[in-house]
Amino acid sequence: MFENLTNKFEEIFSSLKKAPSLDEKQVDEGLKAIRLALLEADVSLDVAKQFVEKVKPKALGKEIIRSTSPGQMVVKIVYDELVNLLGSKSEKVNLNSVPPVSMMVVGLQGSGKTTSTAKIAKYLEKINKKKDNDGKLRCLQTCSPGTIKIFR
Repeated sequence: MFENLTNKFEEIFSSLKKAPSLDEKQVDEGLKAIRLALLEADVSLDVAKQFVEKVKPKALGKEIIRSTSPGQMVVKIVYDELVNLLGSKSEKVNLNSVPPVSMMVVGLQGSGKTTSTAKIAKYLEKINKKKDNDGKLRCLQTCSPGTIKIFR
C-alpha cells in the first residue's frame, strides 16, 4: 500500500519538478492527482480533502527560494503537511504497564503487518536489552494460514 502511494507521489512530483514555473492550473492538477493517490491508498475522503485544502494555499502563495524550483517547493510543502498530518513527534511505547503489554496492529491484507510487527518486536528487544522470553508475539489473525505459520 505504501509502496503504491510512494510510486504515485514520485510520478506526480517528477512532473511538477520538470516545470520551470507553476501556475494555478498545474498546482490544481497535481493536487487532484495527490488526492486520488491518497484515496486509492484508503485514506478517508475527509482527510484527503483537508490535506489538499491545507496544501493548496501554501503552494500558490509560497515565495520560491532561489536555489529551488517551484516543483521542489510543492514537494516540500506536501512533505511538511504529511509530517503534520501523521504527527511530527514520536511517542514512546509504555512497556512499564502490567505484563503482558498488548499492541494492536491493523491494516489491509498484504500491507506488511506481520513483517512490521516482527521488526517492532526485534527493535523493542534491542532497546530494552532483554534476551529472556519476556518479548513474545501472539497472532490473533486466525483467518490467515500464512501469518499463523510465520508465528510458529
